[in-house]
Amino acid sequence: MFTIGDFAKHGRVSVRMLRHYDALGLLRPARVDPFTGYRFYEAGQLARLNRVIALKELGFSLDQVGTILDERVGPEELRGMLRLRQAELESAMAAATAGLRQVEARLRTIESEGSMPAEDIVVKSLPPVRLAELTGIAGSFAPQDIGPVIGPLYEELCRLFEAAGVVPTGPGIASYEDAPGAEAGAVLVRAGLPVAASVRAEDLGGGVRVVTLPGVERAATVVHRGAMDGVLPTAQALARWIDTNGERSAGYARELTLACPDDPGQWVTELQEPLAATS
Repeated sequence: MFTIGDFAKHGRVSVRMLRHYDALGLLRPARVDPFTGYRFYEAGQLARLNRVIALKELGFSLDQVGTILDERVGPEELRGMLRLRQAELESAMAAATAGLRQVEARLRTIESEGSMPAEDIVVKSLPPVRLAELTGIAGSFAPQDIGPVIGPLYEELCRLFEAAGVVPTGPGIASYEDAPGAEAGAVLVRAGLPVAASVRAEDLGGGVRVVTLPGVERAATVVHRGAMDGVLPTAQALARWIDTNGERSAGYARELTLACPDDPGQWVTELQEPLAATS
């Protein structure tokens, strides 16, 4: 048997917590010395302690924990409950991480206002490109809405290319437009890879369309380095240049992927914003 102090160490809990569980009837000592009142526990009681702690972590009250334990929830059911809670926590962590990245991007935008040299912006024409593409709908053009849509589109597109033995003829191009018939602010996301003239949509399957992305006579372009969830400072610098130079935007910026290694921090992407024709 273990003293309450030793049992607390093995269970990674406090002595005070064990006393509290005893008072509630959640985890009674195996023996209490009738003269000293000292509590003693057996190693087998660690299993019940683990369940108490696990159910607490799931968000159950101690009263609910007692009810569940008294009804003898089996190991498989308990594992299922823990897996569900694990998924919820992982989802919350992912959302918090994404939120932090957006705050950081906004902060960098504020700190970098007016700091991007004008020579970083290049005006050039964009040739038409034959693309195999997949599309999806994003709730808005915000990075946190675009990312979860365009990432899976490119993953699926690359999978289909590999399965068909087709090799892209150039870097990927993402383009955007207002989603027809969707709620206000929704964006149609197009993820495309250039293909040779001999490649047909049926060669790839999976809902892929082969289209020609129209050329653009004039576009303001700038290179963004890093993950796309941090693109805001670069995109807003491009917008300020367009406004300062008396130009007008003619649609959403395209995104030409120049480098896409495993580390998103090393990505290189050219933003290409079409400009309205000059009068």
